[in-house]
Amino acid sequence: MVLLLAWPLAAGSIRVASYNVSLGRDGPGLLLKAIEQGKDKQIETVVRIISKVAPDILVLNDFDYDRGNVALAAFADRLKMAGIDYPYRFALAPNSGYDSGADLNGNGYLHDPADAFGFGKFPGAQGMAILSRYPPDLAGVKDFSGLLWAELPGATLPMLQGRPFLSEAAMKVHRLSSKGHWDVPVMLPGGDILRLFASHPTPPVFDGVENLNGLRNRDEIRFWLLYLDGLAGDEQFVVVGDLNTDPFDGAGAHDSIRALLAHPLVQDAKPISQGAIIAAKAQGGSNQKHQGPAELDTVDWDEARTPGNMRVDYVLPSANLGVTGAGVFWPAPDQSGYALVGPDGSTGSHHRLVWVDLVTDR
Repeated sequence: MVLLLAWPLAAGSIRVASYNVSLGRDGPGLLLKAIEQGKDKQIETVVRIISKVAPDILVLNDFDYDRGNVALAAFADRLKMAGIDYPYRFALAPNSGYDSGADLNGNGYLHDPADAFGFGKFPGAQGMAILSRYPPDLAGVKDFSGLLWAELPGATLPMLQGRPFLSEAAMKVHRLSSKGHWDVPVMLPGGDILRLFASHPTPPVFDGVENLNGLRNRDEIRFWLLYLDGLAGDEQFVVVGDLNTDPFDGAGAHDSIRALLAHPLVQDAKPISQGAIIAAKAQGGSNQKHQGPAELDTVDWDEARTPGNMRVDYVLPSANLGVTGAGVFWPAPDQSGYALVGPDGSTGSHHRLVWVDLVTDR
């Protein structure tokens, strides 16, 4: 017997979601082509997952950017065909794939994907985007993607054998954001403003003993701690995105994400799923050594080659918002929708869609 899953939205609530859709392709224009052809199984699975959960505001990670947001518009059109309409689409150029002109990874060569402001095979690779039922206040958008890493107060820059790992030339251009740091105000019904603090920090791996990516990930998350400390205190916001760090397990500096979860202006709704619990037990391997609760996992990574399933995708509302529901789209084998994630989690994306339902206090 298959149990039906339903996630009703309480009256007056706004559903905000984060989803790393893993739709980055190997070259510019390939994602748009696949969307328009309508035959890509991964894209169709992602569309079905989004239409099932039906967020009001959806932050996408790993979605290739193009200058006219043509692929994003085509994706929104495909979602509309599936029954969910996002009239408002927003994306800025990410740092990924745009050549810095310097040797950022210290391998002695220029123009590698790792020498881009954020790792990427082409400009705009694996960018970020927002789909919304409500209009963004474009005049109020703040983009911090150009902030240099060295300019972040208290930045921890990589060292190697007691010396700076980054050359002077690299230090002058190395940005903090691997994709971007955005503050996007969204105008809700009734006049409320909900600010989306969106980012997608670099994975804290794929480096060397200098821990370049690990330290960058830590400071990309720490940016939000500093930003929150500068708020007036009454703003309504959501910190949202694939932050690529678990509070307990895997690589990365757990202190930064723990500090974000514990920040007095933030509340953690702790979205859970039954599918994550069952997957961790069934897959075993590195999952058996985890300290964090499996029910909070949001990604299904290979236990043989990676640290396994972890919590890396977040929707963290401000403490002055009411929470009426939360969850992770990770159905158990006996629940409807299980075929969309499958036993190895690779049918649509290894990441799971995470959502929180919110009500404003004014």
